Amino acid sequence: MSHPKIFITRLIPDLGLNLVKEHFPTLEVWTHDLPPTREQLLEKVRGVDGLLCLLTERIDAELMDAIGSQVKVISSMSVGVDHVDLVEATRRGIPIGNTPGVLTDATADQAFALLLAAARRITEAERYVRSGKWVTWSPSLLLGADLAGATLGIVGFGRIGQAVAKRAQGFDMRVIYHDPTAEPAYNAEHVDLDTLLRESDFVSIHVPLTNNTQHLVNADFLSKMKPNAVLVNTARGGVLDQTALYEALKSNRIFAAALDVTDPEPLPMDSPLLELENCLIVPHLGSASKRTRDQMSLLAAQNLIAGLNGERLRHCANPDVYKK
Repeated sequence: MSHPKIFITRLIPDLGLNLVKEHFPTLEVWTHDLPPTREQLLEKVRGVDGLLCLLTERIDAELMDAIGSQVKVISSMSVGVDHVDLVEATRRGIPIGNTPGVLTDATADQAFALLLAAARRITEAERYVRSGKWVTWSPSLLLGADLAGATLGIVGFGRIGQAVAKRAQGFDMRVIYHDPTAEPAYNAEHVDLDTLLRESDFVSIHVPLTNNTQHLVNADFLSKMKPNAVLVNTARGGVLDQTALYEALKSNRIFAAALDVTDPEPLPMDSPLLELENCLIVPHLGSASKRTRDQMSLLAAQNLIAGLNGERLRHCANPDVYKK
């Protein structure tokens, strides 16, 4: 009996990788630091029965054509699947796996870490020290924003948004949120978006990237925020219009921004956002804790194995595929 052909687009944590190897000893893993180029990916996926990918790979009709009709499953080690054409995958009968739930706390921690760092100007202060500018204590040096008693507005109140609200309770913050489909939790109050922007001292973004949320945070959105407000984005880079953000920060229309995600990724070194002291940017580290990435790799492996065995995926991003 021949083994299924499997390609894994990056070297994932051992917990998931070893599980795949236990079930299917013959597989190919892309072990380079950088992801495969589009041309390399199209070549590597030809004829595979199962593909385990990351959000760095664009899974569209062209790639599905290259794979072939024999493919049984595509498993992504990510929660978001905006890099996958789900409609096309469903049309072809290909289940798409993802890894929800396990990164909720890690991403909420990251959002709050960025919120605190931007509010208290941590990275700016650290650069101040390293540049030799610290010569004395000063009562007006690098003044930041208080959290206690401040209002936190959460746009998108799913698992991660609610976990951020839970953390805000420990800082005695008032929490409001905008998400028409979510139920109240952690004493958070649902408001319309304009009210949220008008009243919030901190705005944290937690929506998926869709056609409706592309550039949700635009010039109009930013113009409605308080001038002392801090914006945090740990969702997807495409949710934010970076040109509009640059103008808002440059003109001090808002106090600061902290971004875990950008568009594109990595952010080009000539991006004007990198010139700003009041814009903190880190390289998409929302789920970057060892335990979380281990669990993500495990779920991705379990989805891959289930699909190759003809079983329903534990976490399927396009469940309509099973109605065919």
